[in-house]
Amino acid sequence: MLLWLNGPFGGGKTQTAWELRRRLPGSVVCDPEHIGFGLHRSLPPGLRGDFQDLAAWRQGVYEVLDLALRRHDGPVIAPMTVVEPAYFAETVGRLRQTHGEERVRHFALLAERETVLRRLSERGLGRGLKRESFAVRKLDGCLERLAAPEFAHHIPTDHLTVPQVADLVARRAGLRIAPNTDGPLRHRLRRIRVGLSHLRFD
Repeated sequence: MLLWLNGPFGGGKTQTAWELRRRLPGSVVCDPEHIGFGLHRSLPPGLRGDFQDLAAWRQGVYEVLDLALRRHDGPVIAPMTVVEPAYFAETVGRLRQTHGEERVRHFALLAERETVLRRLSERGLGRGLKRESFAVRKLDGCLERLAAPEFAHHIPTDHLTVPQVADLVARRAGLRIAPNTDGPLRHRLRRIRVGLSHLRFD
């Protein structure tokens, strides 16, 4: 089964993905963003726009996740913001056509604007929202588009912890998830570690 976690930048997709990875036996995270980063690094800096606009990215995401679904026995988790309906159709929609809706599950992790801004500020490494300027610019458009019916299932996350969001995703997908045994300190340290491991400096 594929669990595609959509949502605005700063909406908790990556943290939830790795929480699911930790608690779903046999699961793996396949991050479509890495395909985009590879394409960016293959282009001159002046040509590096939104990698989702590249047909190669959309085709690559389909091929990678299709292969993972065919060859990997456990759940495949893909955290990725996609708000263009045409691009969504070429990735999630095409995977659903190939593998069926029961095996390709999509979840939009949503929150109020103020909640997302607070989360972005917290991960800004002391620079507040300045470091997250791209995410802030895209926020309103992301929230508006993802509220559309074609981006269901919608999961409001304002008042949920990351483990609670993971519980809800797994339950809606019909997957048995291991109980969360982390205390507050271990949970905080785990979130910091996941955040640091996904920092980019290029």
